[in-house]
Amino acid sequence: MKNKRIEVSPKLRRQKRVRAKIAGTVLRPRLSIFRSNVHFYAQLIDDVSGKTLGAVSDALLAKNKGSHVTIDMAREMGVLLAKKAAEFGIKTVVFDRAGYKYHGRVQALAEGAREGGLVF
Repeated sequence: MKNKRIEVSPKLRRQKRVRAKIAGTVLRPRLSIFRSNVHFYAQLIDDVSGKTLGAVSDALLAKNKGSHVTIDMAREMGVLLAKKAAEFGIKTVVFDRAGYKYHGRVQALAEGAREGGLVF
Protein backbone atom coordinates (compact mmCIF):
# COMPACT_ATOMS: atom_id res chain seq x y z
CA MET A 1 0.00 0.00 0.00
CA LYS A 2 1.31 3.42 -0.90
CA ASN A 3 1.78 6.11 1.69
CA LYS A 4 -1.42 8.03 2.08
CA ARG A 5 -1.23 11.72 2.73
CA ILE A 6 -3.33 12.78 5.69
CA GLU A 7 -5.18 16.03 5.17
CA VAL A 8 -4.82 18.50 8.03
CA SER A 9 -7.50 21.10 8.67
CA PRO A 10 -6.59 24.77 8.20
CA LYS A 11 -7.41 25.50 11.86
CA LEU A 12 -5.03 22.78 13.04
CA ARG A 13 -2.30 24.13 10.75
CA ARG A 14 -2.75 27.64 12.18
CA GLN A 15 -2.73 26.25 15.71
CA LYS A 16 0.53 24.35 15.14
CA ARG A 17 2.14 27.39 13.52
CA VAL A 18 1.26 29.63 16.47
CA ARG A 19 2.35 27.05 19.07
CA ALA A 20 5.73 26.54 17.36
CA LYS A 21 6.60 30.17 18.01
CA ILE A 22 5.47 30.58 21.64
CA ALA A 23 6.02 28.81 24.95
CA GLY A 24 5.08 29.67 28.51
CA THR A 25 7.34 29.74 31.56
CA VAL A 26 6.67 30.18 35.27
CA LEU A 27 7.37 33.93 35.09
CA ARG A 28 5.60 34.41 31.74
CA PRO A 29 2.97 31.69 31.22
CA ARG A 30 1.00 31.04 28.06
CA LEU A 31 -2.59 32.33 28.07
CA SER A 32 -4.31 29.65 26.02
CA ILE A 33 -7.94 29.75 24.93
CA PHE A 34 -10.46 27.23 23.67
CA ARG A 35 -13.65 28.31 22.00
CA SER A 36 -16.49 25.96 21.20
CA ASN A 37 -19.87 26.79 19.73
CA VAL A 38 -21.39 27.16 23.19
CA HIS A 39 -18.58 27.48 25.75
CA PHE A 40 -15.36 29.43 26.18
CA TYR A 41 -12.30 28.55 28.28
CA ALA A 42 -8.97 30.23 29.06
CA GLN A 43 -6.02 29.03 31.09
CA LEU A 44 -2.51 30.06 32.12
CA ILE A 45 -0.02 27.30 31.31
CA ASP A 46 3.61 26.78 32.33
CA ASP A 47 4.98 24.76 29.40
CA VAL A 48 8.29 24.03 31.15
CA SER A 49 6.66 21.95 33.88
CA GLY A 50 3.48 21.21 31.91
CA LYS A 51 1.15 22.57 34.58
CA THR A 52 -1.89 24.82 34.48
CA LEU A 53 -1.47 27.75 36.86
CA GLY A 54 -5.01 29.10 36.64
CA ALA A 55 -8.11 28.72 34.52
CA VAL A 56 -11.48 30.35 33.91
CA SER A 57 -14.53 29.23 31.99
CA ASP A 58 -17.89 30.67 31.16
CA ALA A 59 -19.40 28.33 33.78
CA LEU A 60 -17.81 30.53 36.48
CA LEU A 61 -19.99 33.43 35.44
CA ALA A 62 -23.37 33.34 37.16
CA LYS A 63 -25.12 34.97 34.18
CA ASN A 64 -24.39 32.05 31.87
CA LYS A 65 -27.12 29.52 32.52
CA GLY A 66 -27.41 27.49 29.34
CA SER A 67 -26.80 30.42 27.03
CA HIS A 68 -24.03 31.17 24.58
CA VAL A 69 -21.01 33.18 25.65
CA THR A 70 -21.28 36.82 24.65
CA ILE A 71 -18.52 39.33 24.07
CA ASP A 72 -19.28 41.00 27.42
CA MET A 73 -18.93 37.66 29.21
CA ALA A 74 -15.62 36.99 27.47
CA ARG A 75 -14.35 40.40 28.63
CA GLU A 76 -15.37 39.54 32.22
CA MET A 77 -13.54 36.22 31.91
CA GLY A 78 -10.39 38.11 30.90
CA VAL A 79 -10.62 40.38 33.94
CA LEU A 80 -11.23 37.36 36.19
CA LEU A 81 -8.21 35.55 34.73
CA ALA A 82 -6.05 38.64 35.28
CA LYS A 83 -7.11 38.66 38.97
CA LYS A 84 -6.16 34.98 39.30
CA ALA A 85 -2.80 35.71 37.66
CA ALA A 86 -2.19 38.56 40.11
CA GLU A 87 -2.63 36.08 42.99
CA PHE A 88 0.33 34.13 41.58
CA GLY A 89 2.33 37.31 41.03
CA ILE A 90 2.08 37.04 37.24
CA LYS A 91 2.07 40.31 35.32
CA THR A 92 3.11 39.29 31.80
CA VAL A 93 1.83 36.44 29.63
CA VAL A 94 2.21 35.08 26.12
CA PHE A 95 -1.13 35.08 24.27
CA ASP A 96 -1.98 31.82 22.46
CA ARG A 97 -5.04 32.35 20.30
CA ALA A 98 -4.89 28.66 19.29
CA GLY A 99 -5.53 29.30 15.61
CA TYR A 100 -8.67 31.36 16.18
CA LYS A 101 -8.97 34.74 14.50
CA TYR A 102 -8.32 37.71 16.76
CA HIS A 103 -11.86 39.12 16.80
CA GLY A 104 -15.10 38.69 18.69
CA ARG A 105 -14.86 36.67 21.89
CA VAL A 106 -11.12 36.06 21.51
CA GLN A 107 -10.40 39.79 21.22
CA ALA A 108 -12.77 40.62 24.09
CA LEU A 109 -11.04 38.14 26.41
CA ALA A 110 -7.63 39.61 25.52
CA GLU A 111 -8.84 43.17 26.11
CA GLY A 112 -10.41 42.13 29.43
CA ALA A 113 -7.14 40.55 30.53
CA ARG A 114 -5.31 43.77 29.63
CA GLU A 115 -7.89 45.79 31.60
CA GLY A 116 -7.26 43.49 34.56
CA GLY A 117 -3.54 44.28 34.46
CA LEU A 118 -1.93 41.57 32.32
CA VAL A 119 0.69 42.61 29.77
CA PHE A 120 1.26 40.74 26.50
